[in-house]
Amino acid sequence: MSITLSDSAASRVSAFLQNRGKGFGLRLGVRTSGCSGMAYVLEFVDEPDREDTVFEDKGVKVVIDGKSLVYLDGTELDFVKEGLNEGFKFINPNVKDECGCGESFHV
Repeated sequence: MSITLSDSAASRVSAFLQNRGKGFGLRLGVRTSGCSGMAYVLEFVDEPDREDTVFEDKGVKVVIDGKSLVYLDGTELDFVKEGLNEGFKFINPNVKDECGCGESFHV
């Protein structure tokens, strides 16, 4: 099982953690939501839970709960800028379909 970050995502997460002044890493997860069934969750983690799995890539710790890991295995987190918009992009090989608005997905 693996989770990776692009150089731009690792740089952005590191900058966020540094500006925040504290934090263990970044939590990636999924929750039931949207028209396709699941949505991604991103949040800072000050301390991982005992049942979490921790990956480290490019100096950034990525924390994932057991339920989400099944859906996120093999995912790469990227940070992209497109015109005036910027944000994190999930490149998830497990996704079978996404909703039209891009906010949710189905595995």
